[in-house]
Amino acid sequence: MTTVEDLPAAGKQPKSAKAKILDVVRWVAILLVIGFAAKQLASNWGEFWHTLRDVAWQSSLLSLVALVAAIMVSTWGWQVMVDDLGKPIGYARGAQICLVGSLGKYVPGSVWAYLLQMELGRKAGLARARIFTGSLIQLGVGVVSALVVSLLAAPAVFSNSPRAMWLFVLIPVGLAMLHPKILTWGTSLVLRILRRPPLAHPLGWKVVGKVFGASTAAWCLQGIHLWLLANSVGTPGFSGFVLCVGAMAVAMTVGTFAFILPSGVGVREVAQVAVLTASGLTVGQATAFAVASRVMFTVADLLTAGMAAVAARSSRRPAVTPA
Repeated sequence: MTTVEDLPAAGKQPKSAKAKILDVVRWVAILLVIGFAAKQLASNWGEFWHTLRDVAWQSSLLSLVALVAAIMVSTWGWQVMVDDLGKPIGYARGAQICLVGSLGKYVPGSVWAYLLQMELGRKAGLARARIFTGSLIQLGVGVVSALVVSLLAAPAVFSNSPRAMWLFVLIPVGLAMLHPKILTWGTSLVLRILRRPPLAHPLGWKVVGKVFGASTAAWCLQGIHLWLLANSVGTPGFSGFVLCVGAMAVAMTVGTFAFILPSGVGVREVAQVAVLTASGLTVGQATAFAVASRVMFTVADLLTAGMAAVAARSSRRPAVTPA
């Protein structure tokens, strides 16, 4: 899906008034989503520190590291998908678009994340359609991966919420949809409905496998993050580790579809609490860890987005040739 927008300009042209206005709008949008993220961070900060008081600092630090690793791995899967649709953009450039843009999920209505990613991609010289398509495919593959991983928490989920059965009924359908031919057809159909050009070439097993693997690794790392917090009270153990991995997959999947709420707020915590209580924690402990997890997610999102922005800016600086 390489378009004229993906091609580098022959020379640097002075910005038009429209381009300058768009630059201002992008910066306002970025500051707005950072403000929403900071607001959510501040509203839960007191309870967050109250919870971490009983958690060893080593567990808290490792838990945050696991989250950062999960975000970086997931971003790599996104970049692989976008690279398959046109000229490779590289991890630093892709991370800036993906991670800074994903902060839009903190604004009510998760569609803002995709809109901001498209605008940042356009600023970097990439077609909006290419960014949107890459995000769309990664979302679909990630949801199927999460459904598969969530089987680890199936007993706990069913005992607390029998209605969640529909999530697992979708697994065979989701796996079938990952066949490259079906995924290519489905993606092109969605693009046609949105009056966008279809995929320029069919997807292959290699790229689908990489995106699926990256998503699965990200869910596992998020489960490690939750387990490190919960295991600090000495309850979950190894069986709890398996449940935590499944719990994060369930929670993040449910949160993804709660698109009206900022980053699935509230919905994600319900799923986490349901599984953590089944692993032996009290409702109070499980709720506290769910809130702590959400705050740590926000911190990790802001950290990775900031690092990606700095890295991308540094990579664009011309090298200084010694005299």
